[in-house]
This record gives sequence, C-alpha cells and structure tokens, in this order.
Amino acid sequence: MGILEDLQQTIAANPIILFMKGTPQAPQCGFSKTAAQILRDCGIEFATVDVLANPAIRQTLPSYSNWPTFPQLFVNNELVGGCDILIELHQDGQLQKMLQTAANKVH
Repeated sequence: MGILEDLQQTIAANPIILFMKGTPQAPQCGFSKTAAQILRDCGIEFATVDVLANPAIRQTLPSYSNWPTFPQLFVNNELVGGCDILIELHQDGQLQKMLQTAANKVH
C-alpha cells in the first residue's frame, strides 16, 4: 500500500484527526500547539499524527488536502483547515458542534 492509501485509511479510521508538528503533549510549533489546545478545550477525543516523525505524510498530505501548511484538522473525512480556521470556528461555537457531531457518530 502506498502513502496516499495509508493517508486515506488513517483519515477514514479517525473521525477527528489532527496532523500536526509534534504531539499535543510536546508540540513543535506554535500553530500546532494552539490547534491541539483548542481541541482539548472542546473536551472531545481526537487522534493526532506527528508529521515531523512521518516525512512521507508531511510531504504527501498538502497535495492530498490542497492545504499547504500544518496543522491540518480532518473531521469525518473532510478537511476543516488549519490553526486560523480552528480559532475562528472555536470562537463562534461552530467547532464544538462539529466535533460533538463527529464524536457522537462513533458512539
């Protein structure tokens, strides 16, 4: 299986997944730190992939998602966006609703 298939499978298998630099416990950039903190603040479980530890994913994901930077949040197989979009969605309450809906589909 190629990296593209691996990516698609990983995204499909995780209703809420954040591709970030580092981990939520040890983020390696400010944008990733902010994105992970916003998701934690929402109180919903989410998966993460450290793109620094996975160079093939770091190289392939931007062309797959048509989003050039990290972090990238996917919810229910759809790209939501990066840090700026997460901040905006969180401030107006849309992110919490979106994440809750995704989390409820799992249970």
